[in-house]
Amino acid sequence: MTFEAIIIGGSYAGLSSALTLGRARRRVLLIDQGIRRNRFASHSHGFLTQDGTPPDEIAAQAKAQISRYPNVTWLDARAETASGSIDNFTVEAGGAEHRGRRLILATGIIDVLPEIDGIADRWGKSIFHCPYCHGYELEGGRIGVVATSPLAMHQALMLPDWGPTTLLLNDAFEPDLQQMAALRGRGTAVETGAISHVSGTADVHFTDGRLSRFEGLFVAPTLRLAGDLAERLGCAIDETPMGHCIRTDAMKATTVAGTFACGDAARAAGNVTFAVADGTLAALGAHRSLMGFD
Repeated sequence: MTFEAIIIGGSYAGLSSALTLGRARRRVLLIDQGIRRNRFASHSHGFLTQDGTPPDEIAAQAKAQISRYPNVTWLDARAETASGSIDNFTVEAGGAEHRGRRLILATGIIDVLPEIDGIADRWGKSIFHCPYCHGYELEGGRIGVVATSPLAMHQALMLPDWGPTTLLLNDAFEPDLQQMAALRGRGTAVETGAISHVSGTADVHFTDGRLSRFEGLFVAPTLRLAGDLAERLGCAIDETPMGHCIRTDAMKATTVAGTFACGDAARAAGNVTFAVADGTLAALGAHRSLMGFD
C-alpha cells in the first residue's frame, strides 16, 4: 500500500499532523521511535488545558485519540532512511520499506549542553532552557543563567520577571558596556569565573572555590537535528544562532517538493504549543499539496 503521507516522528508535532490528516480521511503512516525532547521534564507547562500535566500523559492521550482513526497506522520503529521524490517516497523502518506520496519530518532536535559536570543530570529538573515553561515553578527564588555564548544575554534580560537573576559568565563571553548597562537596568547581577560543577538542586561551584546557590539554572543549549534524514533528502538546512534548523516556508514545505517539516526541527525555538501548531500547519500544507493546490 502507498500511504498518502508518511510522518516521521511521533512527538507533539507529528501527533498533531497525524490527527489533522487522519481527520481529512487521508491514509497516513506515523513512524515513531519514542524519544521526545521533553522526556527529561516531569511536567509540561503553558499548554492550554494541559498545564502541569506530565509529558508522557499528553503524548499517550494524543496517541489514544489518533488510534481511533482507522486510516492512521502507527509504527513503533526508527526511520532508517528516506529517499525518493514527490508522489514516490520510500522510508525504511521496522525492517520494511514503506511508500508515501508526501513526507512530513517531525524528527525533533537534540539539546547539546555545555560540558559542565552536573548539568546533564539536572536537565529538565532544576536546569532548563525556557522560562515560560519552567520559570513560574521556581517561586521567585534565585535564578542563575549559565552563559555558553553571547545568547545568554537574552535569558539574563528576561528572567528577572521570574526571580532575582545572576548571569554566570563562565568565561564564555564578556558583556560590553552597553550590555552591562542593559543588565543593570533589569537588575541582573553578573558573576565572573569558570564553573567547575553543579551539585544539589542548583548549586554552582566555581574553579576558584566559590559557591553560589540557586533555585534553578537556565542554559541556552546548541540545537542539533536528530538524525540526517532531511539532509539525505536534499532539504536545505539553515544555521541559526541556536543551531541547525530545516528551512521551511509559511506552510512548512521544505525546499524538496512533497516534503514538509515541523516542530523543533523546523523552528529556532519551540515548546509544546508551537510544536502542535507547527504539526497542524505541516499537515495542512501536505493536504493542499495532495489536492494539487500548491
